[in-house]
Amino acid sequence: MSERKKKGRSIHGWLLVDKPAGISSAAVVNKIKWCFNAQKAGHAGTLDPAATGLLVVALGDATKTIPIITESLKAYNFNIIWGSQTNTDDQEGDVIETSSYRPGKENIEAALQKFRGQIMQIPPQFSAVKVNGERAYIKARKGEKIELKSRPLWVNSLSIIEILNKNSVSLRMECGKGGYVRAIARDLGKELGCFAHIKSLRRTDSGPFNVKNTIQYDLFTANGRNSNLDHLILPLEIGLKGVTEIEIDIEGAVKLRQGQSISISNCKLMENSKAWVSLNKKAVAMVNLKSNRLYPSKVFSQNDS
Repeated sequence: MSERKKKGRSIHGWLLVDKPAGISSAAVVNKIKWCFNAQKAGHAGTLDPAATGLLVVALGDATKTIPIITESLKAYNFNIIWGSQTNTDDQEGDVIETSSYRPGKENIEAALQKFRGQIMQIPPQFSAVKVNGERAYIKARKGEKIELKSRPLWVNSLSIIEILNKNSVSLRMECGKGGYVRAIARDLGKELGCFAHIKSLRRTDSGPFNVKNTIQYDLFTANGRNSNLDHLILPLEIGLKGVTEIEIDIEGAVKLRQGQSISISNCKLMENSKAWVSLNKKAVAMVNLKSNRLYPSKVFSQNDS
């Protein structure tokens, strides 16, 4: 029986999209997949519908490297409103707590120190965390009170951008995987004794990618299905920045593509560490090093397209 031909075009690489407010990350990916008639597409980290900014969209083989981006540091600029907490921890929800107290800059600076480094964070009630097989936000919409477990989060930096007025502050945070900025706002408000929620949130960085290099989402909605947009796709290899690259010859590339291991000498990688191998600067595979041999973990087909 012949192998079923995949629908769509075999295209590979990254698209950096400036996601507007009011649309889900999944909807953006679906639109882009349709526009490029791509066989495969995904994203490297969800943004809430109300959030804006950098959404890293992977096409084709780039989807195999999404974990590299999701494990990388991400940065956000966000505005907090003092004086009220909502059940969603942003402006979309209902107010559940209020306070007339407003913190000064010195108080805010002091409180921020407790949210840097390795912290424990409880996700918002309205989040995609699964509880007994069901998303937390689905249970929350039913009015159920959920006991969510705290989880570790690395906060690389958290600082004040600007005191906007007595009721609002603009902050910037760089953090690791799995962080909820809404939870930072919620917990900071509780720490300061004034309650708080997110007014606006914008992602500016994700791994090697920056919001300055994004494409406006309107471009895709205006052009429809159009292969003339292919020049906007960034090479797969850009997403591998920071991962060790090993150059190999054509013989080694053939073996790895066939799922075979290859020997390597004078390799400075530590045992069981990960790397990617290239032929003429094009990614061939992700590999693991074991006993001076490279074993393919993910093989890229972009060179066959």
